[in-house]
Amino acid sequence: MKQQETIGRAAVAAKRKQYFYPCTAHFYRDAPQLVRGSMQFIYDEHGKRYTDFFAGVSVVACGHCNPVITARTIEQLQQLQHTSTIYLTQPNVDLAERLEEVLPGNLRRSFFVNSGSEANEGALLLARMHTGRKGFIALESGLHGRTNLTMSVTGLQMWRTDNYLDEDVTFIERPYHPELTLEEAAAVSLKSLKRVLEEKGNTIAAMIVEPIQGNGGMIMPALTYFREVKTLLDQYGVLLIADEIQTGYGRTGTMFAMEHFGVVPDIISMAKALGNGVPVAAFATTDEIAASLNRPSASTFGGNPVSAATALAVLDYIRDEQLPECAAELGARLKNGLLSLQQQFPGMIADVRGTGLMLGAELTAADAAGAAELTDAVLEEMKDRGYLIGKNGVGRNVLAFQPPLVVTAGDIDGMIAVLHEVLLQASSEKEE
Repeated sequence: MKQQETIGRAAVAAKRKQYFYPCTAHFYRDAPQLVRGSMQFIYDEHGKRYTDFFAGVSVVACGHCNPVITARTIEQLQQLQHTSTIYLTQPNVDLAERLEEVLPGNLRRSFFVNSGSEANEGALLLARMHTGRKGFIALESGLHGRTNLTMSVTGLQMWRTDNYLDEDVTFIERPYHPELTLEEAAAVSLKSLKRVLEEKGNTIAAMIVEPIQGNGGMIMPALTYFREVKTLLDQYGVLLIADEIQTGYGRTGTMFAMEHFGVVPDIISMAKALGNGVPVAAFATTDEIAASLNRPSASTFGGNPVSAATALAVLDYIRDEQLPECAAELGARLKNGLLSLQQQFPGMIADVRGTGLMLGAELTAADAAGAAELTDAVLEEMKDRGYLIGKNGVGRNVLAFQPPLVVTAGDIDGMIAVLHEVLLQASSEKEE
């Protein structure tokens, strides 16, 4: 098969500027044109290899173009590419059955869609239909999607694009504050939640949370936080929606991040890693709650044969290769490496947080603008040296480490060594 002609990064950037909306941006000043991927590696138009420590924001957890998964995708693509749910096909019911095996507690009913935004939108709709209530509670600095309703429950200002968002959303403090311990911050958040529930609990359908806030800066609460949240919500008949779109499928060292907290949510939303790059998402719940979504509904592409077959292959690969266990072991190695760098550069790394292979290193400078500039400079230099790292956080000053779960100990050690060199260089430039 003849490969598409590579036009080069400058031409790609020019076409983006000409044909894309102005809201579409990329990370780098000198952005490579990515043309090929293989497991934890990705290659540009010149053949340069990069070790991917961002995985398309937690998407390719099983690696780029994983041959085991890709073979099953191609097999299904050649057999039956598309139907909708008005017909009977086996891949999507097999996927729903497999999901019940890995979902926590008694969550067993799945509705398939294409993206994380759709999954969260569906979860919010389900909560309204089940409770007969309209309102929602969300955490400050959370990110849940780009549809109107998911944007309404998003607490990061930079992602609240619509000027006419749903007003039936109450935000409370997230369980994190740089000047408080995690336990103290959790207490502040819980006090705020209790106040909101006392004032208008009978109007609230659900509270939506990310177990670990990804775009909010890799914020993981105290381990008791969500248990106390669930206890309070249950008292008022308010559902708990866990947005596991970034955290799901082994990334944090468990299949779903809520398992760290010992909590089974009422509804869970999933996407990203479920398809390893093929669009597939879902929201799942119990028999009782699912019974409330009983008016006619469908998703044209949700759970189509190709995406369902791919997701089944992903679940098989995660199980066979024990990726959650790998993420726990390698995540500890990566975190120790980052903590070592923090000790060496205390004036540049303010905090290291997260768990498994979902970690963040918050950079600091004289002011917020300087910290964001430092983050961009580090990303650019790491890219030039062959490593792709993400960024997030309220101030866009947190280095985000979310590599494919097939990354190796050698990859991690190599990246830490190069990051040390980059920080040392930045520190020297700062002193000059």
